[in-house]
Amino acid sequence: MAKEPQDIFGDLKNLKNSPRSAPRPRLGEFVGSPRHELWHFLWELQDGRGWRQVGPEPVVRAPEPALHPVVPDLPGSGVFPDREAARAVLEACTPFIPEARAVLDLVDQCPEQAQKGKFPVIVIEGLDATGKTTVTQSVAESLKAVLLKSPPACISQWRKLFDDEPTIVRRAFYSLGNYIVASEIAKESTKSPVIVDRYWHSTATYTIATEVSGGLQHLPPARHPIYQWPRDLLKPDLVLLLSVSPEERARRLQDRGLERTQEEAELEANSIFRQKVEVSYQRMENPGCHVVDASPSREKVLQGVLSLIQNECN
Repeated sequence: MAKEPQDIFGDLKNLKNSPRSAPRPRLGEFVGSPRHELWHFLWELQDGRGWRQVGPEPVVRAPEPALHPVVPDLPGSGVFPDREAARAVLEACTPFIPEARAVLDLVDQCPEQAQKGKFPVIVIEGLDATGKTTVTQSVAESLKAVLLKSPPACISQWRKLFDDEPTIVRRAFYSLGNYIVASEIAKESTKSPVIVDRYWHSTATYTIATEVSGGLQHLPPARHPIYQWPRDLLKPDLVLLLSVSPEERARRLQDRGLERTQEEAELEANSIFRQKVEVSYQRMENPGCHVVDASPSREKVLQGVLSLIQNECN
């Protein structure tokens, strides 16, 4: 029912006289003193009487926290410490994401603690356009090794679906994919060497770089527990991190002529984000990443990678 004009006028009058009226406008300024102190002055607007000074109050410098506020929450929101932590997230989603149950069924078929076979397991990591796909294929051919990828093919059909879900759900999906890959590694490494195109380091690194806002100084310090390998995930013998300069990456992306992923666009547009990804990779421990310069020719990079594998895995 529409109100009469006099009713609206009465409502406005009551609002004006209400004790919950909006606070009076204030202006503030900061003034430094000769003694290097900082003071905060407020000026409050009074009804029809101009401005009235309030204060001043001293500005006290607060010490910078030892860790970025988000870091303590990372084990529960993306850098999951074990399979069960990631599994609990998808379990909570099953009532409204049917595909979550399908992923969990695959995970539950995997052994709780997959054990590596007698043959070496080498993981190759790297930002997009560092030549990672080419190197992994070439190394696998040279060593007559099995080539695996994370996330594995058995859940790739749901990748687009989970990419559109809330961040914690998406990360749980990719984390559980690592455990499925671990069961594949355990099986294949009893018969031949195994090369893995991305694994846990990639999942953790992008989570840390995304969640920890600000510059490099806000990343968890080296040797922080967040950089430690999950206690129940099969561990590789060697992790290689392919690296090229930002200029070379940009050139290769342009030469590819393909539509860029959201990840590629963020890496190219945001140099701070790219640096945080690279530094997070370099701080990973147990196992750490061996950085490989992927700028030379394909043949030289392959030769260097094979030499490193021979030295580290024999």
